[in-house]
Amino acid sequence: MLELLSDPAVWISFATLTVLEIVLGVDNIIFISIAASKLPPEQRRQARIIGLSGALILRILLLMSIGWIVGLTEPFMTISGFELSWRDVILFGGGLFLLWKATTEIFHEVEGHEAAEHSIRNVTFRAIIIQIMMLDVIFSLDSVITAVGIADHVPVMVAAVMVAIVVMMLAAGPIAEFVHQHPSTKMLALAFLVMVGMALVADGLHFHIERAFIYTAMLFSGIVEFLNLWRAKKLGKTRPADQDAH
Repeated sequence: MLELLSDPAVWISFATLTVLEIVLGVDNIIFISIAASKLPPEQRRQARIIGLSGALILRILLLMSIGWIVGLTEPFMTISGFELSWRDVILFGGGLFLLWKATTEIFHEVEGHEAAEHSIRNVTFRAIIIQIMMLDVIFSLDSVITAVGIADHVPVMVAAVMVAIVVMMLAAGPIAEFVHQHPSTKMLALAFLVMVGMALVADGLHFHIERAFIYTAMLFSGIVEFLNLWRAKKLGKTRPADQDAH
């Protein structure tokens, strides 16, 4: 263990993996924040904590089962030349679920408050936690496979994942509050989830979409949304003064 701590390469892989895990966790935070927003205000924080705690436990368990993870990428059957693995099945199914969930939420947003209120009335704490845990499995699998490809030591992977989850826990509250206060950002976040769902389905079909393209598009869209919010805030401050002048 002391040899690991004194090896600069280990610290570099730890830092790289931690940053990558945080970036990969953005879509997980967005989904958890939107799912938890369906609950009463007093239950939302608890749902976020349970969801991210579940993600942490799942990722650690998966890291402890690297041999099994590697086995998931091995084909278990071939259909017309297409080699199907359990990883493909999980990613494809998870992508379809994310597409369904995101498009359903977009429908509720577009249809207005009546549809949204109907959706909230019919939701339960258990149902939200089940949804969060289902997506945790998908995001954790992708995250762990990435971790295995970057770091060589399980303790380094576990430490990086733990730090990333703690950061996500700290960020989940402010992100959820920001999305709640600015409805337009919720629509943007849902569009992000549609894009991530599409990427997961494509991965399940062996059409890999480079994540750098997706996160660059998300960053660009986020910057544009920030500029729009900033502009709206400035107009809101200057408009009363302009009216007084006239």
